[in-house]
Amino acid sequence: MTTAYDAVVLAGGAARRLGGTDKPGVRVGGRTLLDRVLAACSGAGRTVVVGSPRPTARPVRWTREDPPGGGPVAALDAGARETGAAVLLVLSADLPFLDGDTVRSLLGALDEDPGAEAVLLTDAEGRDQPLVAAYRTGPLHRALDRLADDRDGLAHLPLRHLTHALRLVRLPAGPLASFDCDTWEDIATARARIREHGSVLDEWITAVKDELGIELDVDTGVLLDLARDAAHNVARPAAPLTTFLVGYAAARAGEGGPEAVAEAARKAAALALRWDAEQDGAG
Repeated sequence: MTTAYDAVVLAGGAARRLGGTDKPGVRVGGRTLLDRVLAACSGAGRTVVVGSPRPTARPVRWTREDPPGGGPVAALDAGARETGAAVLLVLSADLPFLDGDTVRSLLGALDEDPGAEAVLLTDAEGRDQPLVAAYRTGPLHRALDRLADDRDGLAHLPLRHLTHALRLVRLPAGPLASFDCDTWEDIATARARIREHGSVLDEWITAVKDELGIELDVDTGVLLDLARDAAHNVARPAAPLTTFLVGYAAARAGEGGPEAVAEAARKAAALALRWDAEQDGAG
């Protein structure tokens, strides 16, 4: 998928069912909900967040709807006016399981249907999710302008008034892509799912990289195999110490990219096997 796009993330709202808590700042798996959504749309040319400025893991442009607290249509309008791409990805800031694959699916579906003006995700019950969607910017602006004229402004209007004015394609969501966090029960469910066996390691690695400001993508399988070899063939404490030394060596080798990590891991794994062979020979 090579479609150029900008992104608008809606991070305002009163979060009444969370007792007024700053919902985009709530952490799930060590990362804020907002940062998790920003990671999913990292390919955007420009990312605009509509809400009160706060620290984020990647740089964004901030704006506010008029009036503040004026609802999602007003917020979408404010964000869209700060963008320039022909395609606009629109997301809410409370989607803990949104990922790049879902974003690419939305953009791809819009690209494949020239007559479509927007592609919306639908949830498991078939309900439209206009805040997990890709829009063509021209038709979106025209629909927002007509709506503002007809309704004497955009404050507190339901999103369906906007989407009814556009030619839509609907994309069924996976089991988690449209899951949003409106209540503390939702937050607890998301936190528990993050820690499930099949996803906890990837979630932890991503959280660590965000915390340390690292954007490097490495083959975690290579490092896990190295840790296993060091622990089995040398001694258990050798596993974390060896992986640390591999990272340090890769950082010193030029730019320390994925290739440097893989090469350092290969050398260390071969050493662990030679070490074990020597021990077998001595025995």
